[in-house]
Amino acid sequence: MPTPAPLDDAALAASLDGGFTSHHADVNGTRLHYVDGGAGLPLVLLGGWPQTWWQWHKVMPALARTHRVIAVDLRGMGGSAKPEGGYDKKTMAADVRALLAHLGIERAHLVGHDIGAMVAYAHAANHPGATDRIALLDVSHPDPGWYEGTLLPRPGRFHLWWFAFNQVEGLPEQLLAGRYHHLLDWLFTRAADPAAVDAHSRAVYARAYDSPEAIRASNDWYRAFPQDIEDLAGYAPVTAPLLALGGEFSNYDWLTEAVPPLGTDTRVVRVDKSGHYLPEEQPEVVVEELLRFLG
Repeated sequence: MPTPAPLDDAALAASLDGGFTSHHADVNGTRLHYVDGGAGLPLVLLGGWPQTWWQWHKVMPALARTHRVIAVDLRGMGGSAKPEGGYDKKTMAADVRALLAHLGIERAHLVGHDIGAMVAYAHAANHPGATDRIALLDVSHPDPGWYEGTLLPRPGRFHLWWFAFNQVEGLPEQLLAGRYHHLLDWLFTRAADPAAVDAHSRAVYARAYDSPEAIRASNDWYRAFPQDIEDLAGYAPVTAPLLALGGEFSNYDWLTEAVPPLGTDTRVVRVDKSGHYLPEEQPEVVVEELLRFLG
């Protein structure tokens, strides 16, 4: 029988071209896991729900040819600690800033997807001197318009039901612990090309989210949205060049309205034939757009 593909972070990192290795760092009162490889200007990759740093595995080797690539598990994600608090994106951005300082990096490009996009933007807003360029993949920072979401979508519109579900206290852990793969299969079938996220990657993510503690921590990202919206009101538009990539079948249209007010130099690009999970659905396009943007 063939040897099963590895699920632990060290083996996953070693499986990628680019000399990637897995590490932990105690920063900003928490413990972050990150994967580091390549050489050149620092490029930080921040992932989202319900995934880990592994969501970048299809693009990391190509990016590592020209950049030092640091893929981070956010506070509450994967191999990182899952403390009781600190899940507002301003604090999570401070985690990233502290990690960069720990690594001796003064400035870096930041690329975020989903929750990671919110953290990338918060980093640019709160730590402009440490931010070169930022790219937001399929999501922007929470804003007051998010309060207008509806529990009853119009026929034919995709329903973001998990925004409400993930804010329910206690129940998601009881329903999903040990069976998180059911949620992953639903999402990767309906919000993405079903073939884009393979069984091995789904197993990596299920392993990361299967415990009650992991489910609670990831849901805390959503429970912090009101604080994130309040924090946004105090931010000036960022001056770092900002690129947003939106999936044709996901959030592109929304991003064309949400992103321009966030910065003084913004651009929104549609990724054709893609749903929400751009780095896994259209990795070649993501690499091409990022390298063109980062220069």
